[in-house]
Amino acid sequence: MVTIDSRGIYYRDLNRMIKQAINDGAGEVVLKNVNGQRYIGDGLRGSQRIVIEGTPGNDLAAYMDGLEILVKGNAQDGVANTMNDGTVVIYGDAGDTMGYAMRGGQVYVRGHAGCRVAIHMKEYQDKVPLMVIGGRAGDFLGEYMAGGILVVLGLGLQPGEDIVGDFCGTGMHGGVMYIRGQVADYQLGREVKLVSLDEGDYQRLHAIVQRFAGYFRLNTSRIMAEPFHKLIPYNKRPYGDLYAKA
Repeated sequence: MVTIDSRGIYYRDLNRMIKQAINDGAGEVVLKNVNGQRYIGDGLRGSQRIVIEGTPGNDLAAYMDGLEILVKGNAQDGVANTMNDGTVVIYGDAGDTMGYAMRGGQVYVRGHAGCRVAIHMKEYQDKVPLMVIGGRAGDFLGEYMAGGILVVLGLGLQPGEDIVGDFCGTGMHGGVMYIRGQVADYQLGREVKLVSLDEGDYQRLHAIVQRFAGYFRLNTSRIMAEPFHKLIPYNKRPYGDLYAKA
């Protein structure tokens, strides 16, 4: 294990130190006193773990391919931007545009997430990205989503507080969302609809929630006891006629 005190270290220098530790074979890199340094874990490959104590800056784990990152705090915007593989676990909240064009791997957020989460998230063959948000998500959740699995659990919401913002699923043309709680019709984009879950959905969700609960020491059965709704797109080419004839 390698421990790095990140206090006052410029982000480029810190990322250079992290990459060197990974290349030297460190199984775990612990970063203490992180305070807004950007691009941590970007483009790194391997099976090592990075533990972040503090608040990492934008584009955490962008283009990452296989590592595990644990954030013992909040994370800023752009987490898992175009991430290819690996796992990100955030014990606090996350900012906007998390999972932008994400194409593989898993992200688990204990708290809330900002706006335009999972925009352009996609999948291909066995690459099916997964994102689980423990609290609520902001506007434009799943905007233009093309694949993957997105779960919003709504844990700890106050009475009258919405689990998602407006324009949820706008332009969505692939993948699936599971939302634990009520979503009003006016909050949905025109390209999506709410449908009932089948047995296969519940089995899939139970495994996902069990993994999420394991990271944050929560009770899977209590989470699964509340009703979920499934959000899917109407078709795979919602804007096809705008650009090409069918």
